[in-house]
Amino acid sequence: MKKVLTIAGSDCSGGAGVQADLKTMAAHGVFGMSVIVSVVAENTARVIDIQDISARMIEEQIDAVFEDIVPDAVKIGMLSSPECMKAVADKLRQYRPANVVIDPVMFAKNGDPLMDPKSVGALIETVLPFADVLTPNVPEAQYLAGMEIHTPADMETAARKIGALGCKNVLVKGGKNIPGAVDVLFDGEICHRIEIEQIDSTSTHGTGCTLSSAIASNLALGKSVPEAVRLAKEYVTDAIRHAPGLGHGCGPLDHFCRIFNRSESK
Repeated sequence: MKKVLTIAGSDCSGGAGVQADLKTMAAHGVFGMSVIVSVVAENTARVIDIQDISARMIEEQIDAVFEDIVPDAVKIGMLSSPECMKAVADKLRQYRPANVVIDPVMFAKNGDPLMDPKSVGALIETVLPFADVLTPNVPEAQYLAGMEIHTPADMETAARKIGALGCKNVLVKGGKNIPGAVDVLFDGEICHRIEIEQIDSTSTHGTGCTLSSAIASNLALGKSVPEAVRLAKEYVTDAIRHAPGLGHGCGPLDHFCRIFNRSESK
């Protein structure tokens, strides 16, 4: 059985963060493990508060995983402070895991910040160079590339700029910001555009977490980066399509829609 570790924040409402990651991993048939770096009091409508776990505890959680069940892939999500980033980067340098997927979480789906903008420099310097795949959305890509993004051509330019920071592959996610839900995957040499059905839905809480975890799961299962990205994008689209309609804001996905065949009842 393949094993995947998520290093991310905890979402008490269950739609994003570690909770979404573990659901996604289970849906892909891999064994999910977690290192919690922040506890986030949030729901589908707002972020109330964030409390970071100490750097020492982050390091000890990572040690506990790697000394016993070595993961085949690692997904890294929300790292809200430079102290969190350094702790994670030090352990990535120590253990050198395969298939590192980094989702540079900066904003919640409702727009609330999950990272101090002053910490972006630390993210770029300490964590991003470890990424086998980096998955920024348009607002995050704009921050990282230092430019505005309005078109798929802009996404390609941004992906190349971000790739120059040391990432092996960069996936700039268009989402609702780009017509046709276009994503751009830069593999270090060529930009590939990935298009799929764009669903008009407010149930998009945790889509970035889910996508990056699905990519990590598929990489652990032996898929190539382009195939892992394509399969993950299809999975997220299904999960949005069959979202349960919960909450008063950006609702969660149905991570197990394929397992329980909910499509048959819709």
